[in-house]
Amino acid sequence: MESERQEPRCEITRLANKVAIVTGAGTRSKNVSGVGVATARAFAAQGAKVLIVDMDESAAKTSVEVITEDGGEASFFVADVSLVPDCRGMVEAAVEHYGRLDILMNNVGVVIGRGSVIDIEEDSWDRVLDINLKSMVFICKHAVPAMIESGGGSIINVSSVDGIRAGMGHSVSYSASKGGVIALTRAMAVDHGRDNVRVNCIAPGMIYTSMVEVVSDERRELRRQIAPLGTEGTAEDVAMAAVFLASDESKWITGVLLPVDAGLMAAGPQSILSNIMEDDRIFL
Repeated sequence: MESERQEPRCEITRLANKVAIVTGAGTRSKNVSGVGVATARAFAAQGAKVLIVDMDESAAKTSVEVITEDGGEASFFVADVSLVPDCRGMVEAAVEHYGRLDILMNNVGVVIGRGSVIDIEEDSWDRVLDINLKSMVFICKHAVPAMIESGGGSIINVSSVDGIRAGMGHSVSYSASKGGVIALTRAMAVDHGRDNVRVNCIAPGMIYTSMVEVVSDERRELRRQIAPLGTEGTAEDVAMAAVFLASDESKWITGVLLPVDAGLMAAGPQSILSNIMEDDRIFL
């Protein structure tokens, strides 16, 4: 792992004795972390036992090795989350291996094809919705009963600022799927509140992760400048928000949409012109 990456160590126990599933948690880059592996490492560093779920066995094994080297406890389950049997299988594997389930981080997400409804193809639309939204429904279908059996739990669904407002990527399927995640989160929070199952949603902003590692330096700088804080977010920023929502510190919080976005969703286009233009006096 690169030297600049934060290195979680298993010294604090905000999630002691809890069992977590994190989807899309394989390690895909040696240079920059993804949200899934960063969250899995953070959960393990706080005392949780973590089941790494990924369709790439090698990537999943790498994440387990990293967590083990940190002093944490983890195992892996290879799954295509678009397949309902795999959604059931990961929950069964966590309960069989660790005896319970307390935390679910629905993190997996893809962008396949860009453009408006004029450009979209049926196959890519179906694949994006299956992976980004349908998977969360059917993982939760099996996770919620397991959590009820354990006395309750915390589900964290990963959406995106693109699910709140039209995004830079201009992918209608991605935006629709991430908007659906927000609606799903609120419905589940109401449905399962009396089961002591909390359901919250994180909407990452223009963070720099392995998913966007290929963006140009120019575009990366623009992504940084358009947010009020003017700093670049990382996968670890999302991971620490997930730790809070997974822990008992947030035991009275459910149905919440939490942007982790350097203030981007608080800003309108007119408010950020001074951040990206050398001379904005014409607009005053």
